[in-house]
Amino acid sequence: MDDSPATANSSALSHRDFRRYLGAAFLAILATQIQSVAVGWQVYSIARTPLALGYVGLFQFLPMMACTIPAGHMADRFDRRLILVISNFCSAIAAGCFLTLALTRTTVIWPFYAVLVIFGASRAFAGPASQSLVPLLVPQDQFPQAVAWASSTSQVAVIAGPAIGGAIYILGPAVDYGVCLILFATVAIVMMGIRSRGMRYEAEADTTAFERITAGIAYVWRKPLILGAFSLDLFAVLLGGATALLPVYARDILHVGPLGLGVLRSAPALGAAMLGLALGQQALQRRAGLAMFACVAIFGVATIVFGLSENFALSMAALFVLGASDMVSVYVRTTLTQLATPDAMRGRVSAVNRLFVGASNELGEFESGVTATWFGTVPAVVIGGVGTLVIVAVWYRLFPSLREVDRLSEVTP
Repeated sequence: MDDSPATANSSALSHRDFRRYLGAAFLAILATQIQSVAVGWQVYSIARTPLALGYVGLFQFLPMMACTIPAGHMADRFDRRLILVISNFCSAIAAGCFLTLALTRTTVIWPFYAVLVIFGASRAFAGPASQSLVPLLVPQDQFPQAVAWASSTSQVAVIAGPAIGGAIYILGPAVDYGVCLILFATVAIVMMGIRSRGMRYEAEADTTAFERITAGIAYVWRKPLILGAFSLDLFAVLLGGATALLPVYARDILHVGPLGLGVLRSAPALGAAMLGLALGQQALQRRAGLAMFACVAIFGVATIVFGLSENFALSMAALFVLGASDMVSVYVRTTLTQLATPDAMRGRVSAVNRLFVGASNELGEFESGVTATWFGTVPAVVIGGVGTLVIVAVWYRLFPSLREVDRLSEVTP
């Protein structure tokens, strides 16, 4: 913990290391979003098929699926801060590879997928280390507020990133990738300046290496509260992955070009950031579980509206609501997961969370690309929204412990 005083009335932002973490996280997400716009537009321009966009997600998901669980084990055994430094340097290397592809004006798709594997692996190691580091930067009673600030800050980056990426893409994809390279390297340097070191825990006695690595999975399986929160978001994101098809909507349905694509990608984050800032000022007080279910249902409805829309303003509004509703789900899930998990397990449980939710973003992109190829773009998005509503109804019955969560501050391991 840093040396700044903590009082009952102090803010999570009063802690130096937490502020540094927020700044670094902002830059990392900003770079990721800028790069995502550039890669999506460039790949679709070359291939001109939604399936190519699906593979963009798949080739990030595969290394995340392979690396995330071991990465969680490493986050509990090694300095979490150091893991973040190394993983962001690897992301900078991936951005440098994309820059090389842009400068050589390649029209072959597979090198993009190869670089995405490197980028996906670096994100796999960064995710558990990042999530499990935050509780060490602020006092426990300020952790829900820290989650809200971290979530809203990341969403501001998600707003700015696509807009910036779409705007500077006009100068060429090489400019986007060059900016990303600089940003990822800066993140690694900023992380070095965090004084609070991630905790290191010795291996549990009388356990095999396999048991230690997979302990997070076993823990989640024994906790219906955490399992329900993870799996609800998993299927909602998997089925409601409309954002993966935004290049198709921007080019062929709404006809708004790369700048419009950046604005569309920013709309969900704008809704999420505004609600996240509100939660940072006033935390959710009661009925947190019911709020999560309600907001995932709203997410599904907004997905359907966006899928059917041919009007740019209506599409923006639907994406805004989609992002705002998802913010509540992320806030509840992240807070109750960290508070319901002992610190010695947080890296591995965060890895399971990353695998369930974070990786499902990329797998959801692949699913959207495949269903759009089978049924068409608009039907694929609508089917995903309807599927989300079905999942909400089923999970509401399967996980009563989740819907009965009242005050998040009362959740304990």
